[in-house]
Amino acid sequence: MKTVLRTVNRVFLGLVGLILLVLGGSVLAVGLGVSAPSWWIHDSKHDVLLSHAERTRWHDDGWWWPVVIAALAVLLLLALWWLVAALRRRRLAEVLVDTGDGEGALLRGRALENVLTQEADHIDGVDGARAHLKGGRSTPEARVRLALEPHVDPGAALNDFTTGALTHARTSAGLASLPAEVRLKGVKHGAERVS
Repeated sequence: MKTVLRTVNRVFLGLVGLILLVLGGSVLAVGLGVSAPSWWIHDSKHDVLLSHAERTRWHDDGWWWPVVIAALAVLLLLALWWLVAALRRRRLAEVLVDTGDGEGALLRGRALENVLTQEADHIDGVDGARAHLKGGRSTPEARVRLALEPHVDPGAALNDFTTGALTHARTSAGLASLPAEVRLKGVKHGAERVS
């Protein structure tokens, strides 16, 4: 279902972009002096988008321009909402846990993220951790950020995380695998005055 929505979103976005490109390109071409067909909305490069008659057609009707401005504002807000929804990273809402009886259970994705974060925080030398899950219900993937103290060996911290927190999360959820992208960052401490 998610791939169908993604495909529909991309096709619709491509069509809207193509229509806007053709309209904008044709207006630009007519403005630069290219002759337009007789049925086109602009005739020559001296033609304007809205003529004086079109702009003042509903001048006496006080409702016209506020309605046009409100409709354009709603369209702008919908376009911004769509852009934010398309760019927002999706979190995995639930993970399918194999209970061993052939049925399965659902585990909240946030709960598994919290367990990964808390267990990673307890690794020696880790100053802070954040975990996010993405992917499918039966094939989740972890995205983890670890903030390391300056004295910690990154390889040792990564090994402690993969053999500890990540392995515990994978086995407790009954997953065959739990791929993880781990980003390590060193913590910088400010200088302290010693007296």
